[in-house]
Amino acid sequence: MTQIENMVQYDNGYSEEEYMTQEEEWDRDLLLDPAWEKQQRKTFTAWCNSHLRKAGTQIENIEEDFRNGLKLMLLLEVISGERLPKPDRGKMRFHKIANVNKALEFITSKGVKLVSIGAEEIVDGNVKMTLGMIWTIILRFAIQDISVEETSAKEGLLLWCQRKTAPYRNVNVQNFHVSWKDGLAFCALIHRHRPDLIDYAKLNKDDALGNLNLAFEIAEKHLDIPKMLDAEDIVNTPKPDERAIMTYVSCFYHAFAGAEQAETAANRICKVLGVNQENEKLMEEYERLASELLEWIRRTTPWLENRTSEKTMAQMQRKLEDFRDYRRLHKPPKVQEKCQLEINFNTLQTKLRISNRPAFMPSEGKMVSDIASAWQCLEQAEKGYEEWLLTEIRRLQRLDHLAEKFRQKATSHETWATGEYSTLNEGKEEILTQKDYESASLMEVRAMLRKHEAFESDLSAHQDRVEQIAAIAQELNELDYHDVAAVNQRCQSICDVWDHLGTLTQKRREALERTEKLLETVEQLFLEYAKRSAPFNSWLDGAMEDLQDMFIVHTIEEVQSLMAAHEQFKATLPEADAERQAILGIQQEVQKIFHSYGIRGDLTNPYSTISPEEILSKWDKVKKLVPQRDGALQEELAQQHGNERLRRQFAAQANLIGPWIQTRMEEIGRCSLEIGGTLEDQMTQLKQYEHVIVSYKPNIDKLEGDHQLIQESLIFDNKHTNYTMEHIRVGWELLLTTIARTINDIETQILTRDAKGISQEQMKEFRSSFNHFDRKKNGAMDTDDFRACLISMGYDLGEVEFARIMILVDPNGTGVVTFQSFIDFMTRETADTDTAEQVVASFKILAADKPYILIDELRRELPHDQAEYCISRMPPYTGPGSMLGALDYTAFSTALYGESDL
Repeated sequence: MTQIENMVQYDNGYSEEEYMTQEEEWDRDLLLDPAWEKQQRKTFTAWCNSHLRKAGTQIENIEEDFRNGLKLMLLLEVISGERLPKPDRGKMRFHKIANVNKALEFITSKGVKLVSIGAEEIVDGNVKMTLGMIWTIILRFAIQDISVEETSAKEGLLLWCQRKTAPYRNVNVQNFHVSWKDGLAFCALIHRHRPDLIDYAKLNKDDALGNLNLAFEIAEKHLDIPKMLDAEDIVNTPKPDERAIMTYVSCFYHAFAGAEQAETAANRICKVLGVNQENEKLMEEYERLASELLEWIRRTTPWLENRTSEKTMAQMQRKLEDFRDYRRLHKPPKVQEKCQLEINFNTLQTKLRISNRPAFMPSEGKMVSDIASAWQCLEQAEKGYEEWLLTEIRRLQRLDHLAEKFRQKATSHETWATGEYSTLNEGKEEILTQKDYESASLMEVRAMLRKHEAFESDLSAHQDRVEQIAAIAQELNELDYHDVAAVNQRCQSICDVWDHLGTLTQKRREALERTEKLLETVEQLFLEYAKRSAPFNSWLDGAMEDLQDMFIVHTIEEVQSLMAAHEQFKATLPEADAERQAILGIQQEVQKIFHSYGIRGDLTNPYSTISPEEILSKWDKVKKLVPQRDGALQEELAQQHGNERLRRQFAAQANLIGPWIQTRMEEIGRCSLEIGGTLEDQMTQLKQYEHVIVSYKPNIDKLEGDHQLIQESLIFDNKHTNYTMEHIRVGWELLLTTIARTINDIETQILTRDAKGISQEQMKEFRSSFNHFDRKKNGAMDTDDFRACLISMGYDLGEVEFARIMILVDPNGTGVVTFQSFIDFMTRETADTDTAEQVVASFKILAADKPYILIDELRRELPHDQAEYCISRMPPYTGPGSMLGALDYTAFSTALYGESDL
């Protein structure tokens, strides 16, 4: 107990203050149980006397003898080895309270939180408070320093008992009360360390009273452990007092502390072997994940590289849907797998460096660089694939529109070209090739000439339509329309018919003009009707065609432009109506002349094939088409307004999400460079950032949904934002990767710090030095900055020494030193690590200084898993003094650290 002030503090997840408070609150109310109170009185009294006798005194009544505080202060001086303030020697109550307060202040100064324990209760002889105070002292000065495999206090003491009694039959230590009632656990502890004092094989589990008394007597006689418990009390109590048992057992722990050398050696070996087994599991996991990811990349890349266009919109839209599923469903998990693979690789290499193991070399083709290269090929194939899909869809949409427009115009023109020329049901070609003018009268010839002029006027009016048809066919050829052969064939047929009609028309005009000189009679009204009705009829045909013409627009402005043009057309209707009435008036004038002058004959206009009924029919059709066109334009305007709402809705979210992602990236960058707090503070901050980022995922999903609506509506541009869905996707994936890698960097630093025994102040100093000399602020120092950093930290560097250090921190000769390489170098310079020599020395202890170790010795001293691991890998010993079953622990230990091969 004289080494109390040199105790090492272990971290088991609680601070010292929290743990002591927790222990103080254990079963506080149960102290009122008379059986437990009796056990605690005897145990605590014996424990106190075991220390007070060193000062030549003792206590008889625990609540009475501590009331004046003098023996309490003396007890604390003995167990701590420190001097307390001089006590007050008066006998008044306030003198006693002052002495007890000095003792309580000394206990508090040792990091112990005293809950509800005051000097007045101790002076007044409060049994509950006095026993609670003594238990607090026992916890602080007798139990808290117990540490087994990085556990402390109660857990450490329990684990020590379990490990020491594990080989013994009928012993199962799970607690500090009923597990000790039969006395076998006490006997097992004594036999484990002093088998000469007790014959465990002769003990009877049913003789609890005899077992307990035997253990108590041997402990008092041979181990200098006073008898603190009463066997009858333990046997007759359903649940013995836990604090009394813990106090008594802690005396065994301290009595046998000197016999722990072999156990410490076994612990070291177990730790080394455990690290090796864990590293092998990580290597196997890396190989599996790398193989699966590379196989997925190998299957996916050819699909993204395929740029074969489909012939229909539906097929291309299915391709777009497949790509959208790939980006939203298939790729994101693979991005996470790739990031996790890199993190696992870095963590494995860090653990190998920390434990002085050789670096891990994955199988051929499965290096991180190989995966990065394959991923880069995947990204390259993916780049532009969506843009190509949208371009192809736009092209096919344009092609479908042009093809339909071509069919409408071609059908209209073919109907005209093959239609009847006269009331004799004769075709245009048949009429144009007749020589009826040779036997016709003067009036008839003149009529033929005028009729032919009307036909030429009509033919000229169709010239623009033929040119439009040819232009559409040319555009379909340029856009690689899938049925372009049929289009070209039909267009060529129309042009051939058109040229043929032109040739026939020219020949007939020449013939009529030769006979025109013989004609003098003309019927002006018919001729005027024909001249005015033909262009008007052509205007009607054009108006009907325009009103039924298909249109494709992408913006409100384009719709409004069509509506403005339509309004201009409607503005010309009054003038057209006046022309219609004038043309019909000519026909009415002819009828009036026939009626007035009693002319009998055919009222059919010989110079025109256009009847008043036809004009009236077409005019009525135009009047019906005008409101239909209005409705179609209004419907399209509403559609474009809906598209505009989708654009604004997407832009509003994208303009928030894009800067939000950038802000998070900057916060993560700043957090990774901070040196003011601890690494745990940085980890806490980063975990908070990670939680915020993960919680933000629904916003990304909502934006994806809006983006899908935009694509389904065939909206190709958005002037309200500079962010595309691809920008957001890439930024989001980068944010997830950055936060994961940054957390892994901090975890690696914590792992390095804890494994190497580096203090928080040293880590802060390393980071501060690195940040100062990282002049470019890119997370790396160049060679000159690294040299300056080392000089600033007190290194006396020559060229040869600096070259040696550069080989360690920059083995690939990149010319820069990363923060992780810098930390690895500084930890090797400042921290102690396990070495092959230390492991060999530990094995030598277990082997009782023999150059070899036996299988039975391994199984006796090591846990089952680690023992079998050694047996399966340790080579036979062939040196001097070898015997059957001897194993070579020296070769095995050096192989663990890569210094030799098994």
